[in-house]
Amino acid sequence: MKNIRLCTKSLIVLLILSTICSFSESRLQICMPSSKIKAKKPLNGHCNIEEDDICCIKDKIYTTYKCSPQVSSKTKAILTLNSFEKGGDGDGDGPSKCDNKYHSDDTHVVALSTGWYNGGGRCLRNITINGNGRSVNAMVVDECDSTMGCDEKHDYQPPCQNNLVIASQGVWRALRVPINEWGELDITWFDE
Repeated sequence: MKNIRLCTKSLIVLLILSTICSFSESRLQICMPSSKIKAKKPLNGHCNIEEDDICCIKDKIYTTYKCSPQVSSKTKAILTLNSFEKGGDGDGDGPSKCDNKYHSDDTHVVALSTGWYNGGGRCLRNITINGNGRSVNAMVVDECDSTMGCDEKHDYQPPCQNNLVIASQGVWRALRVPINEWGELDITWFDE
């Protein structure tokens, strides 16, 4: 009888610990890689390398993500540069996904990695970006695909990292980053 009670108490403790651990893990929303893709050789004339874009390297394995780190009041990210204008370096995919429009490089617009883009859930909403000791508000207009890449549709460029905020020149100017330092910047951001 004593052994049965001890086993029952042990089982209850294990169930409670299991529930706590499960709850903690779901709250952390750990973002694990979703897959890997093997790059093919870009077709001749594909992959725009004029704007420091990186072409996929044949047979290299690239990690893909369906998620991004959890959003908080100080979500860490890497700010990169892209044009949202017709004919700009980001024009390979056509107009922005959120509104099917092009946007001037002077406007404050961004694209977010797939997880943060949230299936369009942040479309046309503003986020606040903090970097270089300054803040700027920018509207989400597009997605940077973290789930696919290295194919014709993605101009033979690798999948996006899962922690990118891709910004127009207007955002970089508002943060007062010197032009010769444009490219990548550690930032934090949050939803407005």
